[in-house]
Amino acid sequence: MKLQDKVAVITGAAQGIGREYALRFAQEGAAVALLDRRIDQAREVEKEIAAQGGQAAAFDADVTSEKRMEQIAGEVAGKYGRIDALINNAALYYDIDLADSTIEYGRKVMDVNVFGVLTATWAVVPYMIKQRSGSIINIASNAAWPGIAARGAKFTTITETNVRRAYYYGLSKAAVVHLTQAMAIDYGAYNVRVNALVPGVVLTEATLKSLPEEFIGVLRNQALLGRTMEPRDMTGAAVFLASDDSALMTSQLLVVDAGRKLW
Repeated sequence: MKLQDKVAVITGAAQGIGREYALRFAQEGAAVALLDRRIDQAREVEKEIAAQGGQAAAFDADVTSEKRMEQIAGEVAGKYGRIDALINNAALYYDIDLADSTIEYGRKVMDVNVFGVLTATWAVVPYMIKQRSGSIINIASNAAWPGIAARGAKFTTITETNVRRAYYYGLSKAAVVHLTQAMAIDYGAYNVRVNALVPGVVLTEATLKSLPEEFIGVLRNQALLGRTMEPRDMTGAAVFLASDDSALMTSQLLVVDAGRKLW
């Protein structure tokens, strides 16, 4: 098992890709801290991991609260003795009313998707610095590059609402790319690595609710590998970045999108 005896903190771990990260990390031997505001769902993931013989603990977590994140990091370190990996997965995608494209919605996106990365990292990194090791995995998106979304735009209805929402999300993920490289510079001297996973469109429940059915076929046709992406498809790359197999990787953007970015 690639993550035997490691301790991982995963934000947004109650559903979707975050849940899959948690299940896979536990299968690879890690003790997993499941952070999410959907605490009942997080506890169900905790039970699922325990039933499979793994270790997990669920925490009611608001990543926009610096105080709460510091409290949780202290509890995780106290319980397990160390923190080896952090996946900054929590994000607003299409979680709110799809008709909401106000600037207030945009601020919510930035608060969770950008400042949530900062609060979680700042809470966890002192423990990594102390032990002189750690892997921080930020979740970016190929939406950070404007041309990616445009390739499928002609197959969907363009409205002012979805253009604005795309701006907010893309801007937040571009900021995550910046943070990844800045943090890698700042924490490298302590043997703390910071990389980003860059997913394409993953068919989570939230994605399926927001995308027109015909666009799913477009995604498949645009992928060099000729297939769409499911949440579990991201987990192998995350395990790699958290494990010693990537010990000399930092400041990198690892794209997992079935080849769509190349078009």
